[in-house]
Formats: sequence, structure tokens, C-alpha cells
Amino acid sequence: MLLYVAGTVFILSALVLILGFIFRDIRTDFNLLERVWLILPQVAVDGISAGFVYAMIALGYTMVYGVLEFINFAHSEIFMVGAFIGAEVLLIMNSAGVLGAVHPLILLLLILLFGMLGSGGLAVTVERIAYRPLRGAPRLVPLISAIGVSLFLQDAVRFFEGIWRNEFYLTYPTIKFFEQRIILSSTIDFSVKSIIVILGAILMLVILNYFVNATKIGTAIRAVAQDRATASLMGIDVNQIIVLTFFIGGAMGGAAGVLFGLQYNTINPFTGFIPGLKAFTAAVLGGIGNISGAMLGGIVLGIMEAYGASYLSIFTSGAFGAEYKDILAFSILIIILIFRPAGLLGQVVREKA
Repeated sequence: MLLYVAGTVFILSALVLILGFIFRDIRTDFNLLERVWLILPQVAVDGISAGFVYAMIALGYTMVYGVLEFINFAHSEIFMVGAFIGAEVLLIMNSAGVLGAVHPLILLLLILLFGMLGSGGLAVTVERIAYRPLRGAPRLVPLISAIGVSLFLQDAVRFFEGIWRNEFYLTYPTIKFFEQRIILSSTIDFSVKSIIVILGAILMLVILNYFVNATKIGTAIRAVAQDRATASLMGIDVNQIIVLTFFIGGAMGGAAGVLFGLQYNTINPFTGFIPGLKAFTAAVLGGIGNISGAMLGGIVLGIMEAYGASYLSIFTSGAFGAEYKDILAFSILIIILIFRPAGLLGQVVREKA
């Protein structure tokens, strides 16, 4: 995976440097090649950080797809609910005057725990009410149900926050520890929040890989993913395994939502829609159903987005700005679906969750 990530950074960096050299005369207000070079390390760092957020959300998609071969489009809203739970915990503690008295890392663990439990529980509830009765129906039916659940959760959160706080745009309280920046050079610096996102995603991947590949429950999950009927004959409770899969996927979505809220500060009931679609793109890019592929797809997508957002404006004299990065993400999805529907790792490593 590291080879793929390093290769993506190297190829994109070489591409923008070559373009900067070729078109160095189109900008008269500054040295184009020098500008490209100066911001290059920071763009790569920002891309990797954003990529890990997509990767964490994509893990939830790929877990459910690996077992049920079903795309849970409501996962983006489960991610959003996790972000709201984290914000509410911090805001309630801030209102009670205890936010500053708790160590920031304990606060982080606390909101992650609440976000994961809340989102995991919500995912299980959704599975029981909206998906289980449709098991065995044509694939289009649960897909439509998932879209309905997604819209319902958006409006439910908006309704609840509208009554609870009279607004549904929430801002995470400022915690100085997370706002610090680690300066490596005059052109490269990391925020503590970005480091937390990257470390959190790597930790989740390691734990998830161990759980799926080295535990009895993980073996049961893989057995259900391969053949539900045979797994049932071998004494595995298929329903419990599916519930557990939804809980794990939802919990990871909740953790991603909390870290997303910390990273970007402001959230709303529609926060999950675009990151969710991009995470689905990332899962397809890496090979949906493949845990390592989901991580890889998210990181690669984040890097490509960051390069597009940073350099489009420079090369086009502002005619195309960072807002076109979404077009880049979905263009990648279309290209992948046409030329390599199994994704980057889908055919090499068939690692169903």
C-alpha cells in the first residue's frame, strides 16, 4: 500500500512540475514553476490527511459490502451522526464548564467512544428495521431502502437539532491542543488534528485486519461472506454476524465523523453526503469488499483531490478553482467503473470482510 501511495505522490508531483515547466510563461505576475515547487510538499501532506478521512469512511462501506454484497448508502449519514454526537458531547461539557479541566487526549477518547457506540448502535438499528426484512429481495429494493434511510436520518438530525439548539449547524469547541501546528520547514507544517486523523486511520486498519483475519469471530465473518447457507450449517449464527458487521462498520463511520468534525470544525445534517459519496468512490477505486483496498482508494483519492484543488487555479489563472475537485473525484469513479470495475486491489487480493 505504501508503494501505491508513494507512487501516486511521485507521479502527480512529477506531472505538475512538468506542466509548471511547460507553461511557465503563461503567468506574468509570479514565477509559475517556483510556485508549484514551493507548495508541493504541503499539498502532498494535505492530500494524505484528507485521504485518511475518506479511507475511514470507506471501511464501513467495504465491511457491509463484503458480507452482504450490498451498498449501504445510509453509511454517510451514520458517519454524520457520529460527528454530531462528538460535537454534542463537547458542547455539553463546555456548557457545564468542565471542558478545559479534562486532558485533550482523554477528551478525544471520550468523544470517539460516544461517537462509535452511537453510530454503531444506529447502524444495527437500521439493519434490523430497514434491511433485514428485505434480505432475499432483488438488489434494487434494499438499495432504495438505503437511500430512504439516508434522507430520513438527515431530516431526523435536522429536526432534533432544530428543537434542541434552534440551529442545525454546529461548531466544535476550540481546543488549543488540537489547533497547534508542528512546523517542519518554511513550507511544510502539520496540524495536530491531521496527525490524529492519520494515526487513527492506521490504527483502525491494523485492528480491523487483525480482527477479521486472526480471530474466531473474524473467521465467522469471512465464512458468512463466502456462503451464508453453509456457514449456518456449520453452527454460525448468520444474523448475529451480520449485526456485528453493521456495528463495526457503523462504529468506524462514527469515529470518522468525530475526527472529521475535529478537522473541519463545522458540521451540519448534510455533512455526510459528499464525503460519503467520495468514500464510496474510494472503496470502488481500491476494490470494494477489500479492506486494504478501501484504505488505499481513500488515500489515493485524497491526494488526487488535493493536487487538483491546489493547482487548477494556478494553471488556469483562476478560471477553475478548488470547487472543481469534486468533478475530479467523480470522474475517477466513472473511469474506474469503465476500465477496472474490480478496483486497484480487487483482483489481486480478494479479502472479503
